[in-house]
Amino acid sequence: MADLRGFDAQTVEPNDSFDPLPNGDYLCIITASEMKPTKAGDGAYLELEMQVLEGQYQGRKLWDRLNLNNPNDTTVKIAKGTLSAICRAVDVLQPKDSCELHDLPMLVKVACKKRDDTDELTNVVKSYKKRDGAGFSPATAAAPVAPLAAAPAKAASPPWKRT
Repeated sequence: MADLRGFDAQTVEPNDSFDPLPNGDYLCIITASEMKPTKAGDGAYLELEMQVLEGQYQGRKLWDRLNLNNPNDTTVKIAKGTLSAICRAVDVLQPKDSCELHDLPMLVKVACKKRDDTDELTNVVKSYKKRDGAGFSPATAAAPVAPLAAAPAKAASPPWKRT
């Protein structure tokens, strides 16, 4: 059990559903990364957690997995190509640790895909690229990226600004 004294649901807006994001490009940052073993135990993948920075879906999370250690050479080649795209999108071409890729804005192309096990729709990341083919600047952060209208700006410091 957990002590919830002091919580009042009337003072907090409930979360919306977590339906998949619509297909489109979203300005995102990587917020966490971790190497995890594969189910088969014969390799490892880099799991990336990303967060949408603006628009109606601001704050929503996305995930991608890069099979960097796998007995299948083609799988590793695809994963390394994806990692190269991420590195180029955030201008970190020779990272020594995945944390060097965190908190750097990039455009993430998202699509919906039907899951094999449940037939439910889920998001898949299709590509990574620099925002507008150039570096990101906070002055352009309000430009719409997601297919829907941008959400109102928050007073707090943007998550991509390091303190």
